[in-house]
Amino acid sequence: MAETRTESGSVVIDEAGAEALERIRKVLPEADPLAKLPDVHPARLPRHIAIIMDGNGRWATARGLPRQMGHKEGAKSVRKVVSEAGRLGIEYVTLYSFSTENWKRPKEEIDDLMALCEYYCKAQLPELLENNIRVRVIGSRKGMPDSVLAALDQLVSETHKPGKPGPTLCLAINYGSREEITEAVRTIAAKAKAGEISPDEITAQDVAKSLYTSGMPDPDLLIRTAGELRVSNYLLWQISYAELYVTDTLWPEFEETSLHEAVRAYARRDRRFGGLSKP
Repeated sequence: MAETRTESGSVVIDEAGAEALERIRKVLPEADPLAKLPDVHPARLPRHIAIIMDGNGRWATARGLPRQMGHKEGAKSVRKVVSEAGRLGIEYVTLYSFSTENWKRPKEEIDDLMALCEYYCKAQLPELLENNIRVRVIGSRKGMPDSVLAALDQLVSETHKPGKPGPTLCLAINYGSREEITEAVRTIAAKAKAGEISPDEITAQDVAKSLYTSGMPDPDLLIRTAGELRVSNYLLWQISYAELYVTDTLWPEFEETSLHEAVRAYARRDRRFGGLSKP
């Protein structure tokens, strides 16, 4: 996409930019991406960012602190990043909060994580409501403490107010992508067995509709902190064409400027989806 810039490097808003801003402000009326990132064309902003929040434990260990303190500090980064994403006009943010593999961790750490989740469900509700942020939770409910499920259910219910536009914060909790896809296959197989669909007519859209993320756009950008070069069973179907951004920054140190860097890197990418670059 050709862009026109001023001498200072700011983008000049063309028709595509105006359309992007109009779409963004229908969901985020207060968003002002040009004030935050004047050098990024609005049409090049990711609509959906998924994040693997890695490095909480390492952050704490490096400071001689218990791992629990790293998770608490990481929760502060969640608040900063989600708020800044809204100001940038990002409509969807999905956070890998607790994976199905995380049950392998020490019981004490798991208990701390569950308590932290329950606490923040209640503590952050007023701010989420103030910013019209809709919370969605994806993952399995199996094995989750009843009190945590109740807190999550209340959070989802309270933040889904009909008629109010707003961004979506999606929490992947007790989530594993292979399990998600397997469950989707079972759902489709049951429909085929019942004669509701012919196996020959099953499409990629049918699979997508059977995933936890049904109704959400696929992530445009996947951010992973702490330098690990893997996707860790996260949104494997959905990130098929996502741009990957890996930073050595540990999650508790990932701030608003870190998000800006990731978005700028994304905006410089040439997304071809298997085709050729546009002239």
